[in-house]
Amino acid sequence: MMALGRGLGAILEEVGQAYDNEVSEASADQIREIDVNTISANPYQPRKTFEQEALRELSESIKRHGLLQPIVVIKKDDGFLLVAGERRLRAHKLAGLDRIKAVIADVNIDDAKLRELALIENIQREDLNAMELAHSYDELIKVYEITHDELSEVVNKSRSQITNTLRLLSLSTYVQNKLIDGAISQGHAKILVGFEEEDQQLLVDTIIGQKLSVRESEVLAKNKKNKDQVEVAPEKKFSFIENYKSSLKETLPFSFKVKNNSLEINFKNDNEIEKFLKMLQK
Repeated sequence: MMALGRGLGAILEEVGQAYDNEVSEASADQIREIDVNTISANPYQPRKTFEQEALRELSESIKRHGLLQPIVVIKKDDGFLLVAGERRLRAHKLAGLDRIKAVIADVNIDDAKLRELALIENIQREDLNAMELAHSYDELIKVYEITHDELSEVVNKSRSQITNTLRLLSLSTYVQNKLIDGAISQGHAKILVGFEEEDQQLLVDTIIGQKLSVRESEVLAKNKKNKDQVEVAPEKKFSFIENYKSSLKETLPFSFKVKNNSLEINFKNDNEIEKFLKMLQK
């Protein structure tokens, strides 16, 4: 298993020190204002969508109060590479501000560590939608070959929360998109895990169309599951010969098979054939 979180600790420790000493002389060396155009995005950023209204609200807050929490960057070629704070950087640009407060971390980070930092920073600090969070968990588990329990310790989330979130990946694309769009909540989505794709679409459309709560959706899903499990046993039809099968066992001292309306007798030798023929004559 690859070591997980080693580079992260160094950066978060540096960030924490900068925050704690923001007004002191030491913080001036750690927090700088840099040109937003010199900052490249982390290519491993797991966040795919940024809610525009939330960005506008953050942008207005930055205009009025300034950026309270610096972003984190590392030096990259002639500029900087963003490690943490893409939402803050986007809101800064939206506000039309050319410069942003940043902690320039003096840490060597390779591509694997950059992916790790982006994933964990988002899980711990940003409001990822449930599907982005599920993909982030899944990538960390696969890349670093760790268990749910080990990931739980790394990201400071309960094992059950991680497991339940990962189950969302088994949902159909249709349901996942409804969750990403905010048409249903994660609580609604979890209820649909385990259903066939066609049933998932039927249930989610019903939930949205009738504006069902999570509790009401649980009842809907339970009723659907119970209905599917009801099995009506087909009426057993007995052939004429099968009706006499028990009495035949007592009457015929031979090996025989009953199939539909046919009777197949297997004789071991000529003596049994002769015995059978005598029985017919009686």
